[in-house]
Amino acid sequence: MRLKKLSLRVRIFFAMILLVLIASILIAAVTIYQYNEEARDYHKERLERKERAIMSDIEYVIRKTTYPVETEKVPLIFKEEIYRIAEIHSLRINLYDIDGTLLITSKASFTNDSIYTCIDTNIINEVSNSAEHRYVVKNKKNGETFQSLYTYILDTKSKPLAILNLPYLENDDFLNKELNEFLERLGYAYLFMMLIAIILALLLSKYITSTLKTIADKINETRLEKRNKKIDIASSSEEISTLVNSYNSMIDELEESAVKLATSEREQAWREMAKQVAHEIKNPLTPMRLSVQSFQRKFDPEDENIHQKVDEYSNTLIQQIDTMSSIASAFSNFAKMPAQQSETLNVSSIVKLGLDIFSEDYIEFYSEDEEIMANFDRTQLIRVVTNLVKNGIQAIPLDKETPRIAVKVTSENDMVKITVEDNGNGISEENESKIFEPKFTTKSSGMGLGLAMVKNIVETYKGNITFTSQQGVGTTFTVTFPKI
Repeated sequence: MRLKKLSLRVRIFFAMILLVLIASILIAAVTIYQYNEEARDYHKERLERKERAIMSDIEYVIRKTTYPVETEKVPLIFKEEIYRIAEIHSLRINLYDIDGTLLITSKASFTNDSIYTCIDTNIINEVSNSAEHRYVVKNKKNGETFQSLYTYILDTKSKPLAILNLPYLENDDFLNKELNEFLERLGYAYLFMMLIAIILALLLSKYITSTLKTIADKINETRLEKRNKKIDIASSSEEISTLVNSYNSMIDELEESAVKLATSEREQAWREMAKQVAHEIKNPLTPMRLSVQSFQRKFDPEDENIHQKVDEYSNTLIQQIDTMSSIASAFSNFAKMPAQQSETLNVSSIVKLGLDIFSEDYIEFYSEDEEIMANFDRTQLIRVVTNLVKNGIQAIPLDKETPRIAVKVTSENDMVKITVEDNGNGISEENESKIFEPKFTTKSSGMGLGLAMVKNIVETYKGNITFTSQQGVGTTFTVTFPKI
């Protein structure tokens, strides 16, 4: 059964039960994790305490011995003391020479196994290369976890005398028993909470949906052409009362709206025109703002090319101001916005000029030739390029690791081709047929007039605009129009 087909009452019921289940699982998981962390910390601190106490005893024996404090004499120095120290601290002790060969051990039934008589070379390297000259190896065997500590024993001159090895078994029986008892009690509490949640979910869902059903029936009976009755509910929650009051207010407004409908339709046409004008004015404002920001970032009064750069920024602003002026002039002509002019221009240089307003460093430009001439309106060509690039920027997710927009200008026979390729989200198949429709947009902001106007501009100059797209890969727009 699909979730959308379930009633609101069933959704509320399952939502509350699911919330309790998720809370139960999360608390149980956090509890287990916390117990495991405490167990790891306990064993780590316990081994460190054992190490400090044993090292203290070993240093005492070294200070009091009458034998020469040399690696070869370690078996004699600790011949009896190693058993005393091991018994006091309830921990087995192995002493190795610096090369990893066993010198003496506290294990009475020790066998001459190479695993115990020699330390692995990697372990010796870790002990000698670490800052503390200390290394702990952890491994599991037969379901039990073992730690094996290796550290240097220093002589009276603080030189390495031998390697101390402390095998340590992590016994978690007590902690595991305590954890199981806690989880068992927690399970009983969760079972009780689940029963309470089921009862509350049934009552709450029934209470909410009964009132909503009454409101839904009234809404279904609402008609524009007749006088509608208001909803009257004696007692309800604040949210339901708000909904009822909103409906009753809507009924009053509906009666007034019926009288004003004809006027509203006329005003709607003017609003649509105002949206289009606002969109047209916003297009040059954006590059003007970007140009000023770019100028602020890159301005260097000592730059030898500063006058040239100021001229370029000024030309860009003047061009956009001219665009706004043409829009304002054409507004009085209603359907002639903006006026189309035809002039012979270098498409490569104009496209590159249009890209200068963008600060994104991942925009790439390529031209087949430095000079590709065509008849086109300078301002309109810049608008075509900036609209397509701006759409490409908005199509790329903010968390994209390697964003890329490639703008190419090429010529084929007697046609000029401009391609704008991005690696954004792409266009879904259901939206491909509507992409050039006025007021269609997939963005949260904007009126969806940009691509429709680009298409209108290109077709005015007997050109064509097409696109190819793949979701998750990117989109490529291709604009073609005749040369001179």
